[in-house]
Amino acid sequence: MKVWVLFAALSALAAILVAADEKPTPPLAAPAVESDQPTRILVDVTRVNMLFTVTDKKGRFITDLNKDDFEVIEYKKPQVIQEFTAESDLPLRIGILVDTSSSIRDRFRFEQEAAIQFLNSVIHPGVDKAMVVSFDTSAELVSDLIDDPEKLDTSIRNLRPGGGTSLYDAIFFACRDKLQQDQPKHKFRRALVIVSDGEDNQSRYSRDQALEMAQKADAVIYAISTNISHTDTDGDKVLRYLTQETGGHAFFPFKVEDLEQSFENIANELRHQYNIFYRPEPLKTDGLYHTVELRVKGRKDLVVRARKGYYAPKM
Repeated sequence: MKVWVLFAALSALAAILVAADEKPTPPLAAPAVESDQPTRILVDVTRVNMLFTVTDKKGRFITDLNKDDFEVIEYKKPQVIQEFTAESDLPLRIGILVDTSSSIRDRFRFEQEAAIQFLNSVIHPGVDKAMVVSFDTSAELVSDLIDDPEKLDTSIRNLRPGGGTSLYDAIFFACRDKLQQDQPKHKFRRALVIVSDGEDNQSRYSRDQALEMAQKADAVIYAISTNISHTDTDGDKVLRYLTQETGGHAFFPFKVEDLEQSFENIANELRHQYNIFYRPEPLKTDGLYHTVELRVKGRKDLVVRARKGYYAPKM
């Protein structure tokens, strides 16, 4: 009896081993992922995306240009434009950075209304998203990236002014923790709209650290100055610098009633864009900042607003 049981057990074990041996080998998921991954990384690290606006001297948008009208210069060497598109309705990812410090208290109510009207006109639910960040003594995420204008309205209406000013921290936080995390970069138009006098007295991060983070997030900075002193202040100079370096634009309304027009101008610009991809030659993956010049061939009467460079990946 014992011999028969042992024989049966061995027979069953042999059947199991044969069945396992004959079972089709499943596809190797891990190697497949690994073989696809280098292709995706290759596209990301070897192509630079330049999203930009072209206007005439009077600020009117020029929308009938094509690939052959442009040239890209990096380190004095012309680059080959691989892709060119006219982006009239690119999905938006926008950060509204609202100065809630004591210095803007007398203009605050009007700023709120203008910002709300801007979001209502520019955010298309299901396509675009916006967030609201307030900054005084510290930066605070008031509303995360959402596509609901009503919730964004409520978050802005609930803001109250008071305290110091941490503009640079607000830029750094919005870009590092929000816009930079929203991948892939080339599918959206990323922008920060700053409503502030440009003064900063509380930030832990510097102006250039904030700018670097905006550049790494591929975010264009727009600014609406709340300075109505009719004098050019240090804060105004900061706003100009941040916007020029990222391909944006700074607006300086002479009175609070002009804030609404400034927001409207930004909304129009966000919907009139060109987009260029090129592969840098020579390719450098050093993690450093590389300057780029983008211009229209033979047209000194046109103004190109684009970022001044990019941070190469470090490999």
